[in-house]
Amino acid sequence: MTGPTSTPRGERPGRPGVTWDTELARTEQHIPDDAPDPRPNREERRALARAARRKK
Repeated sequence: MTGPTSTPRGERPGRPGVTWDTELARTEQHIPDDAPDPRPNREERRALARAARRKK
């Protein structure tokens, strides 16, 4: 019967292009202060409608 070995496995080198040679895309958007509020999405509209029904 063989048991677990106490020697840890060595790290394998990664494949080129998997973790490096990538470009990060910025997803931040600048919204001016005087811009109108965005319209609520479907999930938010449904939550608002549920809340309005519960108040009655």
